[in-house]
Amino acid sequence: MKVIAFNGSPRKKGNTNAALEIVLEELSKEGIKVELIQMGSADVRGCTACGSCGKNKDEKCVIDDEVNGWIQKIKKADGIIIGSPTYFGGLSAQTKAFIDRVGYVSRGNGNLLRRKVGAAVAVNRRAGSLNTFDEINRLFLIGEMLVVGSTYWNVVSAQKPGDTLNDAEGVATMQNLGKNMAWLLKKLHP
Repeated sequence: MKVIAFNGSPRKKGNTNAALEIVLEELSKEGIKVELIQMGSADVRGCTACGSCGKNKDEKCVIDDEVNGWIQKIKKADGIIIGSPTYFGGLSAQTKAFIDRVGYVSRGNGNLLRRKVGAAVAVNRRAGSLNTFDEINRLFLIGEMLVVGSTYWNVVSAQKPGDTLNDAEGVATMQNLGKNMAWLLKKLHP
């Protein structure tokens, strides 16, 4: 089994990355292969709503960038985690562009996400993380994925670099998320 996590923050080693690493550590402890992709600092363009992905049926977006390679990785993975910082009450622009393009390509090509396991992770300073969490989960739910929860919303509060580890409840939530995701994956793939 394999889980791929996408860090939607432009900060490669920031608080969103730290939160994702906590989840991935728990998955690794359960013998699940993991990969963390730094998506947020890539040059990811937004969807142009051209409809070519549905017409061409080649599991690709006509915008030729890293997203197409990531879609193939997603297709092979059993689970997907998308993490985003909260900017002005919502997810990062990079995460939104990624979600739109992956979602359209998936739906236009027989629903590539169907029955995969998904988990959203949101990192905030004070507020807006529930909007971020909700937007990521919309991709999963529209894609007919199985969504994993934790002890509370999958949210970590952090203001300055390194603050993720200072949010004890957030760390415990990320650990539990990893354990819950591993449990579900093992039930689906005994």
